[in-house]
Amino acid sequence: MSNPYRNAVKQLEEVAKHIRVDKKILEQLKSPDKVIRADLKVKMDDGQFKTFKAFRSQHNKARGVYKGGIRFHPGVTEDEVKALSIWMTWKCSVVGIPFGGGKGGVVCNPKEMSEAELERLSRAYMRAIYKHIGPKKDVPAPDVNTNAQIMDWMRDEYEKLIGKRAAGVITGKSVEKGGSLGRIEATGLGGFYILEQLARVRKLKKRQTRIAVQGYGNAAYWFCYFADKAGYKIVAVSDSKGGIYKASGVKPEEVMAYKQATSSVVGFEGSKKISNKELLEMEVEVLVPAALENVVTRENAGRVKAKYMIELANGPVTPGADEILHKRKVVDLPDVLCNAGGVTVSYFEWRQNIKGERWSKKKVFSQLKQVMDKAFREVWGVYKERKVNPRMAAYILAVDRVIKAMRKKGDRG
Repeated sequence: MSNPYRNAVKQLEEVAKHIRVDKKILEQLKSPDKVIRADLKVKMDDGQFKTFKAFRSQHNKARGVYKGGIRFHPGVTEDEVKALSIWMTWKCSVVGIPFGGGKGGVVCNPKEMSEAELERLSRAYMRAIYKHIGPKKDVPAPDVNTNAQIMDWMRDEYEKLIGKRAAGVITGKSVEKGGSLGRIEATGLGGFYILEQLARVRKLKKRQTRIAVQGYGNAAYWFCYFADKAGYKIVAVSDSKGGIYKASGVKPEEVMAYKQATSSVVGFEGSKKISNKELLEMEVEVLVPAALENVVTRENAGRVKAKYMIELANGPVTPGADEILHKRKVVDLPDVLCNAGGVTVSYFEWRQNIKGERWSKKKVFSQLKQVMDKAFREVWGVYKERKVNPRMAAYILAVDRVIKAMRKKGDRG
C-alpha cells in the first residue's frame, strides 16, 4: 500500500519544480513542525483498562494557527496523520483562510465502543494534547468517525483543564455549544459553488448538465440538494451497496428519505441499478467522486466519459490517473479546492467564538460563496496561465502563499 506521507512529500517536490523555493524552506515544508504522540489509557465498560495510540501533527503555522480534524479509526498511522496535516496546510491556503495545517488521530474502532467509552477516550485524548492546542495555537475539528458530540466532550475537558471558557479551541461543535449554523451543509455547498463557477467559465447549460455522484453521505447529499435546486440534472448516485441511474434525474430529498428507510439508495423507485464502477464511467457531463479515496486510477481513468470532475472526497484520484485525465482534457477540479467548504465554515465558527458573535445561516452561506468563488477564480487563473492540471494549479497557488508567509516571518529553518 502506498505511504500517504511519502506521497505528500513527492507531491511537494513536484510543485517545487514550478515555483521558486530555496532548499531550506522546501526541507522544512516536507515535515511537520511538531508531532505529538501519546498512549491513552482508557477504562472500558468491563472495568479493564485499554491503551490506545494517539497522534497530533502540526505541520506549518506561517499563515495562521494549526487547523485540522481528529479521526478515530483502526487504520490511523503516524504517517497518515502527518500527510493529512500537510494537505490541510495547502487546503487552507488554497481558499485563503488564515490557518495552517494540523491533524489528529486515535487508533481505535469506534464502532465497537459504547458511548461512555468514546467519551472517556475523547477526554483522555484532550488531556494528552491540551498543552499543545488552544484558540490561538491549534484548533481541532471532527474528521472520520468523530462528530459534534465528541467535539463538545473535548471542549468541556479542555476548559476543565485550563480552568476557563475557551469556545474557540475546537470547531464542529454542536450549535448549542457554540457550533456554527450551516456547518452541516458546508462541504456539499462549497462543492456546489465550485460547480456554479465551472458552469460560468465553461458556459454549461444547467438542464443539459447531467451529474453522477459517487457516494451519498453528508457532503454528497447537500451537493446534490443545491445542484438540483439550481436546475442541474442529478442522474446517478450511489452508496457502498451500489448505485442508481435515472435518465430524467432524481430528487435528492426523495432519494435520501428512501435511503434512510431502507439503508441504501439501491432500489429507488423508477431507477435502474448500477455498480459503483459503472457510475464512474457513465456518459455524463460532470462526475463527482464524493465517497472513497483512490477510486479513479490508472486502470479506469481512460474510461471516464465525463468532461469535468469535482472531487468532494479526499484523494479520489491517483497520481497515475491525474496524468491520463489531463491528457484526455478531462478537467478534474481537486479536493483541496472543492471540499474546502467544511474547513472554511470551521474558520467562520472560530471567528464567531473568538468575537462572541452568532452568524445567521444566510450570512454563513454568503460568506462561504465569496471564499469559494474567489478560490476558484484564482486556481482557474493559474490553470489557464501555466497549462498544468487543475490540481497542480491549486498546489502552486497554495504552496507559493505558504512560502511567501514563511519568508515574511523570516522563517528560514
